[in-house]
Amino acid sequence: MKFAALLLILTFTATAFADIQAPPASDYGPTRKLGRGIGNIAFGVTEIIDSMTAVNYAEGNSAAFSYGLVRGVGRFFARLGYGVYEVALFPFPTKRGTYYPPYRSDIPWINSGYQEFPPELGFDTRYNYCRTYQRDPN
Repeated sequence: MKFAALLLILTFTATAFADIQAPPASDYGPTRKLGRGIGNIAFGVTEIIDSMTAVNYAEGNSAAFSYGLVRGVGRFFARLGYGVYEVALFPFPTKRGTYYPPYRSDIPWINSGYQEFPPELGFDTRYNYCRTYQRDPN
């Protein structure tokens, strides 16, 4: 009787700790790859406005409407190509046997990488639960 109770306790204890952590690449699967591809096709055009805004902030208006526009159009077509590629091949792990994005990531010291999803445009909310802002005392 004691042996059966001990065996029962050990069985439940062993299975309770069996799946505590997910594997490192579990967030990246075929459904995320398909969603990323659809997002790149549908919202890749936001790269034009985002690039123009970034160049305008760094270099001024004339650079924004020349270099920023050309850079944005190039980034839009790159997103469109990546999107078609990912939608067509979403069931297959194509980047070194994983479902990670095929493009270079947007790391801080390189200005030509891509975020995983296209940039978002629009108004930011001013509620405190999502982001902190520097409030003007006036």
